[in-house]
Amino acid sequence: MPYTTSRSITILLADDDEDDRLLTQDALKESRVLNQLNFVKDGVELLQYLRREGAYADKLLYPRPSLILLDLNMPRMDGREALQQIKADEALKSIPVVILTTSKQEEDMIKGYGLGAASYITKPVNFEGLVDLMKAIGRYWVEFVELPEPGNE
Repeated sequence: MPYTTSRSITILLADDDEDDRLLTQDALKESRVLNQLNFVKDGVELLQYLRREGAYADKLLYPRPSLILLDLNMPRMDGREALQQIKADEALKSIPVVILTTSKQEEDMIKGYGLGAASYITKPVNFEGLVDLMKAIGRYWVEFVELPEPGNE
């Protein structure tokens, strides 16, 4: 009997490229992954969101993410520094972070895993590849991984 679930997760995408944010949103819709998707544009906004500071203070509008998709190359604070701060924070370190980047540098991969990333994925070059990736991410993180219920952080 196939395993099915109607569980929805909150995904937070940290990416400074508006086109990449829109493509990821479209790919998630196309892949039919049940979720709430929120966006931030850089590491500074990511940490403000996670700490519920400033514009991100409303818990209902900006719930704690079940999963963070993190680009490495962003202005103000890049993904490497943001990941380091997330994993050093007792209140945040349990949130899984998947690095989703164009960087294929082994140094970035090694550093990402060393800082506590759950996965390192190179962004596909076309929309169909992105849809396939979002299906795989959704299937893995929604259907297979056990995540704490929201509010139990």
